[in-house]
Amino acid sequence: MVVALLFLGCAPAPRPSEMGEPVPAPGLRGAAESITIVASGDVLIHQGGVLVRQAAAAGRQKGTGYDFDPVYAQIAPLVRDADLAICHLETPLAPAHGPFTGYPTFSVQPQIVDALRAAGYDTCSTASNHTLDAGFAGLTRTLDILDAKQLRHTGSFRTEADSRRPLLLDIRGVKVAQISWTYGLNGIPKPEGKEWAVNVFDAGPPDLSGLLTDAARARRAGAQIVIASVHCCTEYTHDPGPAQLDIARGLLGSPDVDLVLGHHAHVVQPFERINGKWVIYGLGNQVAEQGRGPTEDSLLARFTLTRGPDGRYTTTKAEAIPTWIQLSGGPATIVNTAVGRDDTTTPQRSAHAASYQRVVDVLNRRGALRQGLTITGS
Repeated sequence: MVVALLFLGCAPAPRPSEMGEPVPAPGLRGAAESITIVASGDVLIHQGGVLVRQAAAAGRQKGTGYDFDPVYAQIAPLVRDADLAICHLETPLAPAHGPFTGYPTFSVQPQIVDALRAAGYDTCSTASNHTLDAGFAGLTRTLDILDAKQLRHTGSFRTEADSRRPLLLDIRGVKVAQISWTYGLNGIPKPEGKEWAVNVFDAGPPDLSGLLTDAARARRAGAQIVIASVHCCTEYTHDPGPAQLDIARGLLGSPDVDLVLGHHAHVVQPFERINGKWVIYGLGNQVAEQGRGPTEDSLLARFTLTRGPDGRYTTTKAEAIPTWIQLSGGPATIVNTAVGRDDTTTPQRSAHAASYQRVVDVLNRRGALRQGLTITGS
């Protein structure tokens, strides 16, 4: 898939942070009638586990230090098939040869970005409670690595000017903006004089003014679709809490926000349709090793947005593809469990089926199937 960033200015090969303001959308001429967007769960690399050991072994063979490509091999075709694929990079990236750290303050293998890019991801949200685990230096290093790999990003910033510049993507002629905010930073203070370094909002009760300002700014810059990635609120619970419900209603009650993607729970949470627009409250862990069954469950959320007679894009199809991070019984990989549960050749078939059922049981807790959600494997 080809994604173009829209910026003014024509200096040779500038970094995104050095480019000008996004070009306002010139209208609907040439814009696709519909586009598909895929979003996925938290990318959270724990040290000392199966994933890192496998990546180290594969990296030795390729001479890359670490190689996470096999983790994404099964789902990559689904990711690449979307017009826009969105990941959530929850942690800072370390230098190529480390040192690497895991919970509670992460600084992880940067080769995970190679795997994300190879799988087909176009942009990542980076605002999370771990964004400053490695300080401002870790934040800027992370953005430098993402830029070098041409994986777009928003939610954390090198400069104040960057923080005010919408991420605006050209997706088959449709101008799509992404905003990314987190409820907190695990008590780590923002760098002095750099309060803009990470987008943080108060979740109790939710103060959405910053998010709505960002969404309105993106619209003024020409965005025809605005996606909000929100990292909040309570971990390890399948049901969204009051703050999450308020966030979804507040954002989807605005004409400036079209879709809300939820992160942080580390387990799957439901879909819901609000004001004709969709929220997935929690996408689960795409990549993590937290030692509990539900924390290994996730999904690819896929949305089709179609242009109406008024020129606005609305979601005409919402789909969920359940996945599971397989950590034993074969190579560590993200499994499409809708397919894996019927695979008689794998010894993990029963585990695939159990994960699939856990995810399906959660997704409809707020009536999503009645509201139009489809659960699929393709």
